[in-house]
Amino acid sequence: MNHKTLLTFAFSLAVVPTMACTNFLVTPGASADGSSMVSYAADSHVLYGELYHWPAATYPAGTMLDVYDWDTGKYMGQIEQAAKTYNVIGNMNENQVVIGETTYGGREELWGDSTAIMDYGSLIYIALQRSTSAREAIKIMTELVAKYGYASEGESFSIADPNEVWILELIGKGIDIQKTKKGLVNKNKGAVWVARQIPDGYVCAHANQARITTFPWNDDPTSISSEQLDRIFDKNVTTVYAADVMDFARSKGYINDKVNKSNFSFSDTYAPVDFSGARACEIRVWAFFNDVADGMNQYWDYAKGDIKHDESTGYANNRMPLWVKPKAKVTLSQMMHNMRNHLEGTELDMSQDVGAGPWHCPYRWRPMEWEVDGKKYVNERTTATQQTGFSFVAQCRGWLPNKVGGLFWFGVDDAGSTVYCPMYTCMTAVPQSMAVGNGSIMQFSETSAFYVFNQVCNLAYTRYSLIHPEIEAQQSAYEAKYQAYVKVMDKAAVELAAENADLATEFLTDFSVNTADRLVSDWREFYKYLFVKYMDGNVKTPQAVPAGYKYYAPKVEWPGYDEKWKRAVVKEAGDKLIVPSENK
Repeated sequence: MNHKTLLTFAFSLAVVPTMACTNFLVTPGASADGSSMVSYAADSHVLYGELYHWPAATYPAGTMLDVYDWDTGKYMGQIEQAAKTYNVIGNMNENQVVIGETTYGGREELWGDSTAIMDYGSLIYIALQRSTSAREAIKIMTELVAKYGYASEGESFSIADPNEVWILELIGKGIDIQKTKKGLVNKNKGAVWVARQIPDGYVCAHANQARITTFPWNDDPTSISSEQLDRIFDKNVTTVYAADVMDFARSKGYINDKVNKSNFSFSDTYAPVDFSGARACEIRVWAFFNDVADGMNQYWDYAKGDIKHDESTGYANNRMPLWVKPKAKVTLSQMMHNMRNHLEGTELDMSQDVGAGPWHCPYRWRPMEWEVDGKKYVNERTTATQQTGFSFVAQCRGWLPNKVGGLFWFGVDDAGSTVYCPMYTCMTAVPQSMAVGNGSIMQFSETSAFYVFNQVCNLAYTRYSLIHPEIEAQQSAYEAKYQAYVKVMDKAAVELAAENADLATEFLTDFSVNTADRLVSDWREFYKYLFVKYMDGNVKTPQAVPAGYKYYAPKVEWPGYDEKWKRAVVKEAGDKLIVPSENK
């Protein structure tokens, strides 16, 4: 979830909590098992990690739905309720529709229509409650914005079902208040947007920088405008866009007369990429693409923030492609691994400079931008980050019935240290350890998954190179075990559903809930083990008690500091720490 202003506009906003999320998108033809996959990290320093749930329901005609801003809880207004809504677990529904997001912000004058009802979070969760496919979700979201207005910043959405994966990029149109017989109205109500289907066999990603550049227009049979939105269910259609997406930009002076349908770029018009848009955002896309595809070295300078521009349009002309073809089919474990990336193997790997300390911690505390002798410097914003509330890898598995096919691998806190736990999206209850209301961002709960995982993770930050390998070993073991469990559960649930659908739902609910709660209990014990072992700078391991002894001390080791740290201290301290008798 994005909960405040983005790094696209400032590397560091010390007063306002920053929000930055990451989405990786994999089409069925690009995945090892044929599933559509979407990953998402909801990164915010003030976001509490919990698992949302909206039960399926039916409503009488005329029912109204109260809408509250997702970030603040502010009442926004009412919209018509759907006659039928679907079960939603996290960001995925029982029909195997999944929606993720990253906020790119874009042009500030287009933000925050005060007359609007729909914010980005309400769009996601209302669409999930109402949609049976990715195309239907796009239609619902864009129609809601057109009817009720859009109150948030520029947003990129990942939208997938078992057959297709789409990216939708949308931004409001600002405020132009007009007085009418019905009162004051916003002449610019709604949004401009473009949605594109990722070609099967390809992968896509977005991370707080708008990424859709040029696209085909409605003179191409694969593309339609919002005026033809009912045609979105035509499988030949792979691009949909707001009818006024270019005309509005021209009316605002965002584009010059050198820009036309052949070169109009949504991203470069409504959210021009700058240094921080590349270095703090696009670099996470680059990291994923670089892992799964060949040829990404040519975009490394761009990802570091070196933006080249076309003289005629003013657009950036050295950008990465919107999607790439992977060199091999992407696995579920590979998706999880990529959510844990810290720019390892690159010159920007933060675990390798003196700022990492003697224990090579690949994290830096905020603010991200800092100054020395009048020069500004940055810390990297990697995919894995300490401020994650929750993250997931969702699988839409079309070869299975919806009741079994929707699999939501959910984890809380930093993706680098979490364990992704399987949640079937037919489940009618959520784990108590992850339930909404069990603790909050300012209220500690001993039974909360979020706080249990934070305890382990924050301990690891203190001596990362020693402690994190133990976490990584546990991650691998649990996730391998869960993937083995799922194969068995799938088969059993399909057989059970053929006889009794309700019993199959109960069966998968029990599995999901019990597995998650047991994981949290195990992780609590894991924290105790780590705390005892690494307390006070020691590394203690138990030893066998010899015969005749009641007590035998554990083995104690002091790994000491690395050479880089020692030399940095000597350079700073000079001779004041030297031992004279040893250095004659």
